[in-house]
Amino acid sequence: MRIAVGAFWAPAAQAAATGAAAAWPAKPLRFVMTAPAGSSIDVIGRVLGDKLRDRLRQPVVVENRVGAGGTIATDLVAKSAPDGYTLVLSFNGPLAFGPHLYSRLPYVPLRDLTPVVLTTSQPNVLAVSSALPVTSLKELIAHARGNPGKLSYASVGNGSSSHLSMELLKSMAGLNMVHVPYNGSPPAIAAVAGSDAQLLFAVPTAITPIAQAGKVKLLAVSGAARYALTPELPTVAEAGIAGFEALAWNGVLVPAGTPAAIVGRLNREINAALKDNAVRAKLNAAGLEPVGGSADAFRALIQSESDKWGPIIRRIGARVD
Repeated sequence: MRIAVGAFWAPAAQAAATGAAAAWPAKPLRFVMTAPAGSSIDVIGRVLGDKLRDRLRQPVVVENRVGAGGTIATDLVAKSAPDGYTLVLSFNGPLAFGPHLYSRLPYVPLRDLTPVVLTTSQPNVLAVSSALPVTSLKELIAHARGNPGKLSYASVGNGSSSHLSMELLKSMAGLNMVHVPYNGSPPAIAAVAGSDAQLLFAVPTAITPIAQAGKVKLLAVSGAARYALTPELPTVAEAGIAGFEALAWNGVLVPAGTPAAIVGRLNREINAALKDNAVRAKLNAAGLEPVGGSADAFRALIQSESDKWGPIIRRIGARVD
C-alpha cells in the first residue's frame, strides 16, 4: 500500500506550529521601528514595548531601522522568520502608499506581512515657520500662489502621510512648492523651525511642543473632523479646501506565516496595553489617540487606504523612484 508523504507531513507540521505557539514567547522579542528615535512611531513603540515586556514576561528590544520612508524596516520584518519574535511598527506610507509610489517595492504588504493591530490614528497638523508672514491656511495659499516655486515643504520621508498630505493640498489648491524629504519628524520639524523649509504636515506628538515654544505656527489639521486633542485648530476643509482628508495611522505587523495563535495572542496583549490608563495617558500627552481592534479590521484598513490613495497618487503624479 502506498501512502502519500504529505499525509504524515501536514499533521506533523501543524503539530509543530501549534507546539511552538503554545511555548511562545520563550525569548526576547525584536520590535522594529520604521522611524528614528524621538518620532511619533518611536514614542508608540517604546510605550508599548515597556507594557508588552511586563505582560509577556520577556524583554522587548526596540530597534530603529530608518530609511526609504519606512520601507527598509518593513521589508526587514517581511523577510524575517515567521516565529512571532520579530515585529514591526509600520504606517500608511510603507503599507498603503508604497505600492503606488515605488516601481519596485521589495515586498507586497498584505502578502508578505500579517497585520496584528492598529495602534493609533490621527490627523497631521499643518505647520509653518514662525518667520512666514501668514496666520491661516487662506493666507498661506495666497502667499504660495504669489510666490510659485519659492516655498519648500519638509516631510518626514518620501511616501509618508506627511509627504502625501502636502501633495494632496498642492493639487487641490493649485500650489507650486518644492519637496524636501527628511528621515523622520525630528529633522523635518527642525528644518521648518529653523526656516530651512517653510512648512510641513506632521503628527501632533511631534509638532505641538515646537509650536508651544513659538518656533512654528499651527494652521489646520488634515482630518475630516477636528481632532479631540487639538480642538482649537480647524480642519483643512473648514479652512477652505472642501473635501480634504488625510490621516496618519500606524500598527503592528509580523511576517506572513506567523502562527495564528501567536498573532491572536499579540493582538490581545497589544489591545490590553492600549486600554491601559497609563499607556493612554502617555500617548495622549504625546498627541496620539490609541485605537486597537481586530487583526482583520487592520487588514481591511490597509486595503481600503491603498484603494483610496492609489488613484490620488496617480492623479497628482507623486513618485519616489
